[in-house]
Amino acid sequence: MSTGTQAGGLDRYFGVSAAGSSIRTEVIAGLTTFLTMAYIVFVNPAILSAAGMPQGAVFVATCIAAFVGTMIMALLANYPIALAPGMGLNAFVAFGVVGGMGFSWQEALAAVFCSGVLFVVISALPVREWIINAIPRVLKLAVSAGIGLFLGIIALENAKIVVDHPATLVTAGDLTSAGPILAFLGFALIAGLNHLKVPGATIIGILAATVAGIPFGVASFGGVVSMPPDPSPTLLALDFGKVMTTSFWIVALSLLFVDLFDTAGTLVGVAHRANLLDADGKLPRMRQALLADSSATVVGALAGTTNTTSYVESAAGVAAGGRTGLASVVTACLFLLALFFSPLAGSIPAYATAAALLYVAVVMARGLSEIDWDDITEAAPAVVAAITMPLTYSIATGIGLGFITYVLVKAIAGKFAELTPAVWGLAAIFCVKFVIG
Repeated sequence: MSTGTQAGGLDRYFGVSAAGSSIRTEVIAGLTTFLTMAYIVFVNPAILSAAGMPQGAVFVATCIAAFVGTMIMALLANYPIALAPGMGLNAFVAFGVVGGMGFSWQEALAAVFCSGVLFVVISALPVREWIINAIPRVLKLAVSAGIGLFLGIIALENAKIVVDHPATLVTAGDLTSAGPILAFLGFALIAGLNHLKVPGATIIGILAATVAGIPFGVASFGGVVSMPPDPSPTLLALDFGKVMTTSFWIVALSLLFVDLFDTAGTLVGVAHRANLLDADGKLPRMRQALLADSSATVVGALAGTTNTTSYVESAAGVAAGGRTGLASVVTACLFLLALFFSPLAGSIPAYATAAALLYVAVVMARGLSEIDWDDITEAAPAVVAAITMPLTYSIATGIGLGFITYVLVKAIAGKFAELTPAVWGLAAIFCVKFVIG
């Protein structure tokens, strides 16, 4: 088959010309998206290794989950949107579920798997819009911002910029040592390059901070290319031993909640930038897009990583002209190719990934700017949810306290019309959770 015939087949299958794009533009867009989110293959294994998960196996699982999820999005929904294990959710599992609640990482993966299965069911049913719309917008914003603040404190801890203190809980670390300095410089580089819209800004910052640390002995070079690590330590390693406990389902539902609303927001936001929304402002093929996202979480859990979700960094590919799933096919194939760069991923020190985490924290915290600060019944629960996530080291606790505060404040203020049955129900569930532990 000639190259021209193959290109024509791709054009027809993805509707490239009909979308006002070209094969070349879609390829460039796919590469651009990959460069903006490739940092996840470095950061995700580093975060989950804190839960005791084998870093090499998680690296493989990260690449596989990103490849499968992005390819499903391309072929099923035909959108230029890439997927990978989600930031925030990985930290929740590593530091909240395993570190704080005493789950083993195998039990945590089982909760991730169940949250993915529930997400698949919701995505296939017509109730998904009702669920998405039933949760107050202010709590959606607060959860996103709170996860950002949670990532922020994790980043500062990993960089040793913030350390523990017996009297004040936290205090400043040695800010004159190489690690904290290079973390801040890496963060500044990432932020500045992202402002300039430089493709791959985040990964450039990570690599620059790593290289700069080698002369100071805080980073070492372990190579670039090799065969992929052994995936077997995390492959199908799920442990359902806690499946009959309340805490297990609190974790699974918390993961589902965050993943569902984060995904919906990302899909609509990226589609809006690409002018892919219909006349009513709705996303065509929403069901297919949600199915891609949810099924990728199931696959990722089986491989050995946390919830796989749509990435807002896909907007960089859209800005480069991507309009169809062909761009996602390119991104997916690049994630598969990344399997052979595990030595490079293993060379990245904690302070360098901390720089990227801190940048992601800043981006996620911007949800606070959209809160109606003139309405205390909106601002109070939002602040409670956002600030308790990092201070309790638990996204689930922050979500629960946010819902309970929302119900109490609205009820006392007499705003019963703003309290949906779903909100009452979720607040009640979290009350029970806090009482029984």
